[in-house]
Amino acid sequence: MSVTDTPASRPSGSRPTPPARPLATARRLSRFWPSPWSLGAVLIAAIVVGPILAVVWIALFPSDNIWPHLISTTLPRYMKNTGILMSLTGTLAAVVGTGTAWMVCRYDFVGRRWLEWLLLLPLAIPAYMGAYALVDFLEYAGPVQTALRELFGWSSARDYWFPQIRSMGAAVLVLGAALYPYVYLLARAAFREQSGSAEEVAQSLGAGALGRFFRVGLPLARPAIAAGVAIVMMETVNDFGAVDYFAVQTLTTGIFSVWLQSGNAGGAAQIACVVLVLVILLVSLEKSSRRRMQFFNLSSRHRPVPRRRLRGLAGLVAMLLCALPFLFGFVLPSGVLLSHALDSAARWNDPALIAAMGNTLMVGGIAAVVTVAGGIFLVYGVRLSGRRIPRLLLPVTTIGYAAPGAVLGIGILIPLAGLDHVLADFVEGVTGWDIGLLLTGSAFALVLAYCVRFFAIAQGAADAAMGRVSPNLALAARSLGRTQGQVLGAVYYPLIRASIASALLLVFVDCVKELPATLLLRPFNFDTLATRVHEQASLENIAGAAPPALLVILVGLCAVGLLARANR
Repeated sequence: MSVTDTPASRPSGSRPTPPARPLATARRLSRFWPSPWSLGAVLIAAIVVGPILAVVWIALFPSDNIWPHLISTTLPRYMKNTGILMSLTGTLAAVVGTGTAWMVCRYDFVGRRWLEWLLLLPLAIPAYMGAYALVDFLEYAGPVQTALRELFGWSSARDYWFPQIRSMGAAVLVLGAALYPYVYLLARAAFREQSGSAEEVAQSLGAGALGRFFRVGLPLARPAIAAGVAIVMMETVNDFGAVDYFAVQTLTTGIFSVWLQSGNAGGAAQIACVVLVLVILLVSLEKSSRRRMQFFNLSSRHRPVPRRRLRGLAGLVAMLLCALPFLFGFVLPSGVLLSHALDSAARWNDPALIAAMGNTLMVGGIAAVVTVAGGIFLVYGVRLSGRRIPRLLLPVTTIGYAAPGAVLGIGILIPLAGLDHVLADFVEGVTGWDIGLLLTGSAFALVLAYCVRFFAIAQGAADAAMGRVSPNLALAARSLGRTQGQVLGAVYYPLIRASIASALLLVFVDCVKELPATLLLRPFNFDTLATRVHEQASLENIAGAAPPALLVILVGLCAVGLLARANR
């Protein structure tokens, strides 16, 4: 017979046993066991960083080490060509982007308001499409050389000299014309923010227009220009279509050559690691230059620099100098492609083109939704966690945007192929049914590559948007009994949905334009608009490449319009 704990049965002066404290216990456990949001954030960060780590692992432990052979044969040539291409393209983009930004910010001339936004349009045209259009325009059978032969009566190429089109110089011109808007956009913002007081002081000390540019404007804008040049150089390293078409052997073309032609994945990973080191150096130099060059406006009354009106010949020269990059970077390639696309309406009804467009919409749309959703989850999870590891992993997840598509292709395809074979063997051993390759035999690897490559866009947009939302709103919702998921849906989402829509569009556009990763990871007989353009242009069929190229350009124009609207 048990004794009931009643006041009568307890000894005098004893106290009742305190009840359990589930809330206090849960709080103690939460210190050691992270929340699902924290676990999800760490998992997303691991998926994004995983392909980069896989490349390093494959390079350090290759099945067939050809590193000594690469060093003694092709690697020096790849590095030399890549270094020259990066330096010349970065210099050209810096000169064009900075010069045009200075003119539209400091001077007023005919057409300035239009050119201020038209100078952004070359961003809508991938560099490889500009390369195809330039070669078609300047080749022996193109309109330029044909007109020269008819005008001077030349009968063959032996009668006259014409510069070599497929060369390093042409690659620099095309890449510079396609990428200078990165420098232009950042330099224009820097010149706009400068105070008119500094200009007036320099002018009172006798500095002319060039003196004010080199002594005042350029030093103050140097961090922004350096950031733009670093982006241009990273995009130059990532490019494959243009340099391959111009027969310039770079590190990126070396990855394709060693992997696809020689069948050595370890050697390709070793070249990819060289590219990664190069990209990390560029990012580090850009950040260190900005850290050493910091300027502050000490005046509480900021006065913009007044524009000087240019008339007559000076205004005409300024207009032509600003119009030239737009004409060469946008009008020329889009005009050449449009002329070919309009030659035959039947090309627009090509089943292969329709299939490529459907594939592009499918993989680009899925990748955009998954990437933005992952970025929102990661940023929200890090904000809720308060733990050190998720906070440290947040900036690391942006490395995918700096890594070239060819590098990500190696880090994704090889591990997924191994996992695919293990999964297929297991299912076949248990059920006797051969399921085939589920991951690498479908568009899964391609979508994963897009998510990793452009995760920085979604993460940056989500972080900036959530940073503008007052934390008091979330605390108020929590005090009313809302869960963390309900706070995200009911409080944050209505306030950040415009930024989410912008991120979805930007990620989708970049997925449509991406070529190196798509070439490496697409399933058999799976074409996107970008790969169809490359395939047709590689066969010297510019007319067949024109319709998908124009569709890619139209999608790119949507992103440029959004960018122009955000930078008014």
